[in-house]
Amino acid sequence: MFYQISQYFNFLKRSTNQHGVHSPFVYNLVTKCFYSKTNSADYTLISNYKKTLLKNNTVIEITDLGTGSMYTKNNNRSIKSIAKNSGAAIKRAKLLYHLANYFKFNNSLELGTSLGISTHAIALGNTNGKITSIEGCPKIAQFTSQNLKDKKITNAEILIGDFSKVIPKLHQDAFDFILFDGNHNKQATLDYFDLLLPKIHNDTVFIFDDIYWSKGMTEAWDMIKQHPKVTVTIDTFQYGFVFFRTEQVKEHFTIRL
Repeated sequence: MFYQISQYFNFLKRSTNQHGVHSPFVYNLVTKCFYSKTNSADYTLISNYKKTLLKNNTVIEITDLGTGSMYTKNNNRSIKSIAKNSGAAIKRAKLLYHLANYFKFNNSLELGTSLGISTHAIALGNTNGKITSIEGCPKIAQFTSQNLKDKKITNAEILIGDFSKVIPKLHQDAFDFILFDGNHNKQATLDYFDLLLPKIHNDTVFIFDDIYWSKGMTEAWDMIKQHPKVTVTIDTFQYGFVFFRTEQVKEHFTIRL
C-alpha cells in the first residue's frame, strides 16, 4: 500500500489535463471520452449492477490463478465482499462504457471477468459489438455468466480457464480492445502482452489495470511502453492505455482523470 501511495504523489507531480496534450488524437480522446459529461441513461444500469452485487450474501469458493486479493486470503468469499474489494469502481466502469461507445469496439477481450462489472459496462457501451471475457475461477464465471444473462446482456461471452491456455485457442483474428485485469504479476503481464500482440491491428487499444499495484507491475508497464510496436501510451494511474497507431509519433502522456 505504501508503494501505491508514494507512486500516486509522483503521478500527481507528472500529470496534466487536456491543456498539456498536443496530439490531436489524444486531445480528442481526453476531451470527448475521458472527460465526457454525457449523462447516459445506461449509467443507472451500470450503478444498479454493482449495487445489486453489494447486497448479495451468496458465498462461493474462489479458485485464484493470479496474485489473489490484497484484502483477504480466504477462499470462501461472499459476492458482496468481492464486489466491495475487487470489483471495478463505478467511475472506472463508466470510463470503460465511454471508451466502448467512443471507439465502437466490435471485438473486445477482457482478461479477468470477476463479477462482470467491467464486462457489463463494455457490453452496454456498444451493444453491436461483442466482448469475450476470460475468468480463471469456475464458480465466479458461472455466477457472472448467469448474472449477465439475467441483466439481458446478450453480447458477452465468458470463457473459463488459465489465460495462457485459453488465449491461444481464441478464434478471433484480431481484437479492437483488450483489457488486462486478471493477474497483477510482472512476468504474467508481459507474457499475456506478447501472446496477444499477434491479435492487434493499427487501431487496437490495450488497457492495463493497476499499473502501480506493485513495483513489478510498474516495471512491466515501463517495458511495455518501450516496445517497438507501441506508439502512444497514456498513464492515468489506475489504467495504462496503449496504442499501436503507426501514423503517431511515439509519445507518452500522463493524464489526470
